[in-house]
Amino acid sequence: MLIKLSIVAGAFFFIYEKLTNNTDLQFSAFVDFLEKNDIFTPKNIVLLLFLSFFNWLFEILKWKHLVSYIKKITFKNALEQSLGALTASLFTPNRIGEYGAKAIYYSANFRKRIVLINLLSNLLQMSVTLILGIVGFCFLVTTYDVNLDYYRLARILSLGVMGILLVGFGIKKSKFTIKGFSLEKLKSFVLEFPRKKIVFGFLYSLIRYAFFSFQFYFLLQLFGVNMTYINTMIIITSMYLLASIIPSIFIFDVVIKGSIALYLFDLAGVNEFTILSIITLMWLFNFVVPSLFGSFYVLNFNLPKNED
Repeated sequence: MLIKLSIVAGAFFFIYEKLTNNTDLQFSAFVDFLEKNDIFTPKNIVLLLFLSFFNWLFEILKWKHLVSYIKKITFKNALEQSLGALTASLFTPNRIGEYGAKAIYYSANFRKRIVLINLLSNLLQMSVTLILGIVGFCFLVTTYDVNLDYYRLARILSLGVMGILLVGFGIKKSKFTIKGFSLEKLKSFVLEFPRKKIVFGFLYSLIRYAFFSFQFYFLLQLFGVNMTYINTMIIITSMYLLASIIPSIFIFDVVIKGSIALYLFDLAGVNEFTILSIITLMWLFNFVVPSLFGSFYVLNFNLPKNED
């Protein structure tokens, strides 16, 4: 019980610290700004919660769908595991704690495969972010006045490709692992995984992306930012692309996304305080609120029986 309380207390302390000791956005100024702009009307709150609900609904459905490859679980099980793991991993580097948190819901003979399925789930979400982000970034450099040194960029890309090839060659000659698994084991696991389940997992990831990106757009509209949906999505997809390829401790994830968002939306002339407020609201609705529900599941967690 002490471990459970420590996890929940750590999550709450992290949330409190993030809100009260944010050097970029003072919490009191943030609240005053919301009140002056009349953001939190009952209608707006319901719609924002609605979008966050569907964001997590499709994440939970994706988890239930992918796990069914090795074990049938109910929607309630998937809900408990997804939100409980969110709370437990909230303050871990790159939310790596999620892998162990989800695995512990299963008996020992399932745990390694659960870690692999969780990795596959995250890779599917990342693939959506990369595909849409690359498309969005291509439109970004042609739509907005982005100061890019194309010669330097070409050199960096060339070095990057060479580096990947050298690393790839080196990996084949070494015992390189991801999350403790060799590349051969990961490759065989993915190849054996049903194609249909991977396709549906990708679709769940795509739908989830559509909900949280629209939520960002909706918040921009609430703050009076006059941008078309297409132009907004060009920046949003580019923002998530750049944020996803920069490794970070999750504690600083909001800071990194905020910095990238400030630069990109500055190209469209959007107020800095508005963007910082929206980033904070996105974090509150999509991480803080679900983690509060997740704390209930953490406190009520029991280790699985051996005969599971």
